[in-house]
Amino acid sequence: MRRQSETLLLVPLLPIFLVGMFPMFLIALLGFFGLALFGVLVISVGLASSNEAHDNFNHDVIVHGYARGSERKARASDMHLAARLGLRLEAVGAAMVLTAAIGLCYAG
Repeated sequence: MRRQSETLLLVPLLPIFLVGMFPMFLIALLGFFGLALFGVLVISVGLASSNEAHDNFNHDVIVHGYARGSERKARASDMHLAARLGLRLEAVGAAMVLTAAIGLCYAG
């Protein structure tokens, strides 16, 4: 039996890569303003991640009702883990925006 090449799996992703390459290149060309823009995008991803974690937890509580203590603690732990990841992303994004602001003030 012949194996198909794994390269054929990447062919459908090529247009997505080509379309996404130009905005990333533009952000790199913008310098400190691009860094600030990227920081704002990272903050947005962190907020969305945290909101999604809380949404999933609330959905489980509303749809499935209150579970046993151990299951509820496991779901709450998952929610807190995802919320902490979102908080870290927000902190990294804020640091990027702050770095860009300092760079704009002192470089120009």
